[in-house]
Amino acid sequence: MLLKEYRICMPLTVEEYRIGQLYMISKHSHEQSDRGEGVEVVQNEPYEDPTHGQGQFTEKRVYLNSKLPSWARAVVPKIFYVTEKAWNYYPYTITEPRINGKLGKE
Repeated sequence: MLLKEYRICMPLTVEEYRIGQLYMISKHSHEQSDRGEGVEVVQNEPYEDPTHGQGQFTEKRVYLNSKLPSWARAVVPKIFYVTEKAWNYYPYTITEPRINGKLGKE
């Protein structure tokens, strides 16, 4: 098997790329948040891992009720969201998603 590797020179440093990546993730989350739905950041703080070093821990709730088809909205609770816990140690990311739902009055 022949293996070829290509490298593309980028006009920015790794640190500048990391900052840009975090900015674009934040911007996308903001654009998807409207009418009480979208992304809610529950926790966002620095985190130290013995294996990966310094990083960032983020817990988010992504509200999805308006994104579901009408037949699914009739079955799931009124408040339906996915919880995502993420440990970001650039360039490594560990995520833990969980589906949640709460019954409540509208």
